[in-house]
Amino acid sequence: MPMPTAHIPPDTDLVEALATAVLLLDRDLRVLKANAAALALIETSETRLRDNLLAHALPGADELVHAAQRALLEGRSFAEHGLDLRLGKLTTTLVDCSVTPLWRQHPDPAFVVIEMTNVERRQRIQHEGNLLMQNHVSSALLRGLAHEIKNPLGGIRGAAQLLERELEDQRQAEYTQIIIGEADRLRTLVDRMLGPRGASNKQVLNIHDVLEHVRMVVEAERVGDAVIERDYDPSLPEISADRDQLVQAFMNLLRNAVQAVGGAEGTVTLRTRIQRKFTIGSTLHRLVVRVQVIDTGPGVDPELGASIFFPLVSGRAEGSGLGLPIAQSLIQRQGGFIGFESEPGHTEFSVWLPLGEEP
Repeated sequence: MPMPTAHIPPDTDLVEALATAVLLLDRDLRVLKANAAALALIETSETRLRDNLLAHALPGADELVHAAQRALLEGRSFAEHGLDLRLGKLTTTLVDCSVTPLWRQHPDPAFVVIEMTNVERRQRIQHEGNLLMQNHVSSALLRGLAHEIKNPLGGIRGAAQLLERELEDQRQAEYTQIIIGEADRLRTLVDRMLGPRGASNKQVLNIHDVLEHVRMVVEAERVGDAVIERDYDPSLPEISADRDQLVQAFMNLLRNAVQAVGGAEGTVTLRTRIQRKFTIGSTLHRLVVRVQVIDTGPGVDPELGASIFFPLVSGRAEGSGLGLPIAQSLIQRQGGFIGFESEPGHTEFSVWLPLGEEP
């Protein structure tokens, strides 16, 4: 038998206009109303929430239930920061919330209002903004450093060539060739540190064509038992981007993933999905394409996590530390962004590319 619904205060329709997620509960902590922002945050419908106990409607929201009980018991408002709101077996989100009791001609509170703000989205936007700023600063620093390095390298190379012409014993030329060869190697390294140059040649393309090309190249050159799997969403629309720059960026990411797995029996997965309402930098995009490169390797060293997109930072002794910064720079030129999550046995690099639609 359904429980009787408590009378809802007439002014609560105003909460629909709020961007903050709002829940209205009665004294039994039964959900009387949830605005659109709350339904979006909780990822459910009002039908599933309405007239249900909060503990039943959100089985993983124990902290939220305790906060509402405390507001009723103490008869005062308070705020909670950093509450884990579990939305399912595998999904959690971090929220800040304020809990406010309401009275209606009775000494005890009749209702509880819970306002929630998704902290994870704000933290992610701030984190991505920091990464973008770090990338711009390091790129500017490298450009200045490269200029200071390339000039003396040119002088060293020219002096070695002149010296080689003056040698009476050509057997000694091998030493000048070493000098010239190392100067050329350092110049190439500096050019790579500078990243891509020139204007982007954007065109309409299918992201899966790019990924398949990259996959075939990497599979042809790899050594070991690692398996590259595909989990594509065939319904993805085409995007506008520079094909060559995308190929280079995904080549760097996929090679890193295969090298992380090493010669062991591991798996690298290429996955594509559509994501809605995603912020890149300061721009909110209605739709973006998300490409994930996932490997089952040992994971990124936690000490390198904060600086992994800096030039010359590498977790491998033989690595140059240029692959990820170059990939980030190339994706940024397409209006996108690269982020990552890592733990032992699961490392995931995600590339977000806008579809070019209006927010």
